[in-house]
Amino acid sequence: QVQLVESGGGLVQAGGSLRLSCSASGSIFSLNSVGWYRRSPGKQRELVAAITKGGSATYAASVKGRFTISRDNAKATVYLLMNSLKPEDTGVYYCKAGITSSLGYDLDYWGQGTQVTVSS
Repeated sequence: QVQLVESGGGLVQAGGSLRLSCSASGSIFSLNSVGWYRRSPGKQRELVAAITKGGSATYAASVKGRFTISRDNAKATVYLLMNSLKPEDTGVYYCKAGITSSLGYDLDYWGQGTQVTVSS
């Protein structure tokens, strides 16, 4: 069994910061590439940031320079530090992780999502 849990969402004023965490637990051999997605009201889900197992990061143009994705492989956790938040960053943030299980299977897992609300 593998579990993926996000945390760190909340309500913040525009210009503020939040740090989201995505932690994997269970029968894990390896946490591979991980992406943070968000679903904003009235919009389709979009990829916000992603990080490879080796630590290479990519960002959506809308968050580049404001968000930073990082990982701690020892803790099987990926973080999303969000600075200079804007009301348009409001949404439910999900992480999607590629995980190699202890039995050697490669599967993608989604977390349950965490709400981020930025007030103007």
